[in-house]
Amino acid sequence: MSKRVLIADDSVLIRRMIAEVLTQAGYEVVGEATNGAEAVAKYRELNPDVVTLDIVMPGTDGLYALDGILALNPNAKVVVVSALNQTKLISDAIRKGAQDFIAKPFLPEQLLDTVSSCLCESSVPA
Repeated sequence: MSKRVLIADDSVLIRRMIAEVLTQAGYEVVGEATNGAEAVAKYRELNPDVVTLDIVMPGTDGLYALDGILALNPNAKVVVVSALNQTKLISDAIRKGAQDFIAKPFLPEQLLDTVSSCLCESSVPA
């Protein structure tokens, strides 16, 4: 069974890129969110194995979403995907419980390696 992924990012382009890379590697993208509140709601509804989470989104941001997701499941696997110029916010996210961070723009291999490592599995999902 493939690992299930929720992608939270306000950029359609980034969501598509992440979805394409992960789908080609055998992951199942079960949902997408465009802001923090939507990410928390979709996490509650879909219970994915891992979440890719942008920090800077309109309305409710990724830190809000991270808090909400971890409140639902303290063992949730969350990978922050954000621009390097957001260093303080990224540090806050890691301190709050995100497993790892990928800088935008990213290489497909970076995304796969980071998500795989977060899930403690080989590069290809089971």
